[in-house]
Amino acid sequence: MDLPLPAGGSPVADTTIVDTPGPGGSGGSGGSGKGASGILRSGAIMAVGTLASRVTGFLRTAVIVAALGTGLLANAYNTANTIPNQIYDLLLGGILTSVIVPLLVRAKQRDQVYGEQYEQRVFTLAVIGLGALTVVSVLLAPLFISALAGSYTGDQREVAVLFARFFLPQLFFYGVGAFAGAILNTRGSFGAPMWAPVLNNIVVIAIGGAFLAITTGRVDPSSISDGQMLLLSVGTTGGIVLQTVALWPSLRRVGFRWRPRLDFRRGEIGEVGKMAGWTLLYVIATQAALAVVTALANRAGNLAVDEGLGEGYGYTPYFNAYQLFQLPYAIVGVSVITALLPRMSRFAAEGKTADVRAAFSSGLRLSSVIIMPAAALMLVLGPEITTVLFAHGNTTSDDALVIARVMQMFAIALVPFSVYQLMLRVFYAHGDTRTPALVGLVVTTSNIVMAFTAYNVLDVKWIVTGIAGGFAITNLVGTITCWLVLRRKLGGIDGRRIVGGHLKLLVAIWPLVGFAYAAHTVADALAGTDTLLPALATLVAGSVGGGLLYVFFARLMRVEEIQTTLATFARRLPGRAK
Repeated sequence: MDLPLPAGGSPVADTTIVDTPGPGGSGGSGGSGKGASGILRSGAIMAVGTLASRVTGFLRTAVIVAALGTGLLANAYNTANTIPNQIYDLLLGGILTSVIVPLLVRAKQRDQVYGEQYEQRVFTLAVIGLGALTVVSVLLAPLFISALAGSYTGDQREVAVLFARFFLPQLFFYGVGAFAGAILNTRGSFGAPMWAPVLNNIVVIAIGGAFLAITTGRVDPSSISDGQMLLLSVGTTGGIVLQTVALWPSLRRVGFRWRPRLDFRRGEIGEVGKMAGWTLLYVIATQAALAVVTALANRAGNLAVDEGLGEGYGYTPYFNAYQLFQLPYAIVGVSVITALLPRMSRFAAEGKTADVRAAFSSGLRLSSVIIMPAAALMLVLGPEITTVLFAHGNTTSDDALVIARVMQMFAIALVPFSVYQLMLRVFYAHGDTRTPALVGLVVTTSNIVMAFTAYNVLDVKWIVTGIAGGFAITNLVGTITCWLVLRRKLGGIDGRRIVGGHLKLLVAIWPLVGFAYAAHTVADALAGTDTLLPALATLVAGSVGGGLLYVFFARLMRVEEIQTTLATFARRLPGRAK
């Protein structure tokens, strides 16, 4: 799962939200330059940590793809490994991100001592609930596989169920880790939750490498040994355990000591339940859509095998392409959102609508500075990216090309997806979970319809690509719907600056696209780009050359957020004034 996620002893100055004066009051996000600079300072350590997490995550994914390929065993492994994420998101993840953080912020605003006691009570309740949920989920593992992979039969189904039983205990540690991250965020510490996944990735990289070392050729569900199963299962879950445990020193550093208590005051549970009810509806809808997509992608993979097309057209290409798609959003979008949510929650609680609007506008324009060119590079250089990362071991260049096609569809979704996610946080900051739930019903219904359409209309080997294309359309629907509603809620949404800034970025991106496409075309004509070295050379040349052109033209067009970003990073270079 990729929800939203992050351990290190980062200096407080680098992890604390820095408010800058704005038009609505002393704590506002204000003008673009100062507001964006404050968000950058808040998100810098998160972005670096998330970058390290995602880079090692890609190495992890590449090693697992090399070890398992993209066929039946990989589908079983990835489907089973998705289940704890889906259950966590369904029953707790959305509540944590949209309900708990604003409630903790408001409790501490009311009274510091009361706020800390409230933390203890909610954390205790979460631990008990997660423990019970994990036990029940392990017992129901076969039902989960039937729901997400009803097309599995024989050895593939048996292996998937075994994987699920080993992976489902991750649910407890995902939940505890996410709650710990929420507490750290409300105390102004953002670094640790972004760095902790690096430890998980290192463990899984080692496990994948060990699996490659002890196997010869491609292993399938009927030939995998008990020892190989145990290595993959225990190692994958062990990484999540380590990721969660690594957060504990940071919790102690910010002064949090867990003392179990359930002495809830009158109305506290009701307050959580009132906000969580609509959030639960939203999460149920999104997870229902994800379950449909997973089931259809798995069915497409099995149909491709039955028709003699090979094993690389199922859920695993979709899963791996989604990991790539998440990188720019995770590095920039999640960092900005994590820094903005406590800030916007505080502004909303104080009735500073102008500051909420300014913070949202600044965060959106700032994140788009990197997300838009990243989407363009993924779209143009998709085959090179997947060849470099995945065309190794038991994965062929043709398998990698399938992943590239799916990723290119996801690239189209990247900007609307990021905008949509940021807009949802504005509602959550106001304690409004009803509106996101209703918008989410529209979005998820669209996603399910598009997925079924792709499955029934397209040729088998294009189904997962079509499902990803449907995801792009779905997020565009969500963005437009959310924009219209949010505009009314905030009495305007700073649309002129947002649209104007994005139009400037769009113009600046075209030189990047042209340069990257030229690099791809020339390299393909001279040496082909379906092997590692030519693909790597093309990727580096296209990204660096195109990126420099993008920065040059963005500065030429006076894109404020580019200036702020460059100035912020320049001040962090050795020997430069802070």
